[in-house]
Amino acid sequence: MRVLFYLVLAALALPAPAAEPFFFIQAADTQFGMFASNRGFEQETANFEFLVATANRLKPAFLIVCGDLVNRPGDPAQAAEYSRIAARLDRSIRLYNVAGNHDVGNQPTPALLAIYRERFGPDWYSFRAGDLFAVVLNSGLIHSPQKAPQEYAKQEAWLRGELEKAGKNGARHRVVFQHHPLFILDPGEPDVYFNIPLERRRKYLGLFGEYGVSHVFAGHHHANNVGKAGPIEMVTTGPVGKPLGKDGSGFRVVIVRDTGIEHRYYEFGWAPDRIDLAPEKSR
Repeated sequence: MRVLFYLVLAALALPAPAAEPFFFIQAADTQFGMFASNRGFEQETANFEFLVATANRLKPAFLIVCGDLVNRPGDPAQAAEYSRIAARLDRSIRLYNVAGNHDVGNQPTPALLAIYRERFGPDWYSFRAGDLFAVVLNSGLIHSPQKAPQEYAKQEAWLRGELEKAGKNGARHRVVFQHHPLFILDPGEPDVYFNIPLERRRKYLGLFGEYGVSHVFAGHHHANNVGKAGPIEMVTTGPVGKPLGKDGSGFRVVIVRDTGIEHRYYEFGWAPDRIDLAPEKSR
């Protein structure tokens, strides 16, 4: 019995086995209708079809679209086209939708939230992929809670509970997906249309820091930017739809390893033929 006792102690002292690396695709702003100012969405159709075909070829663990699925909140034709193409995604690849301001309004209302939830599913939730614990937020409620204060409060209470659970479930990595960036380049930058107002930005950065969130992935800016707030990396990804920055339409590949998370944005014309999960130094 004593030998067995020491064998158990030795096993408990061993480090956890290394998890296999994996990758996922983060995209944003399919925004059906933006190119043609809601007169049509032919270009968005072509772009999103290319993204789905690329995901089917590369086989990520999941595809997440960080908001502004459509251009006009509540538009049934734009929503139907998004869903039609999304249904072509290989069934082995999970699709996660994120609510953007063009989906639920610049100031979300209970009515627009109900339409979004009926068409696309919940606007805040969590999921687990390997050693990654992910929280999806409706950042429109954080940016402008005025017309839905009860929903804002419910989401925040739920978030705190999820982050508490994440600290107990053994996930190596904790990340957040939302539409609005907390900030573009500097956590102390002034309030603009593209970031979260400073008062609530500080609150959420503090909350994420307290619970060990390493990355926040967002869209909304229609351009690529990466900033840091202490240990938290704020990753803003360019659009599947119409770009407003120097980078063209595209998507981000995110590799999750035991040692950390790495990512790279690809314009559609430079989509890779495969994703090499070997560490950089061993290639």
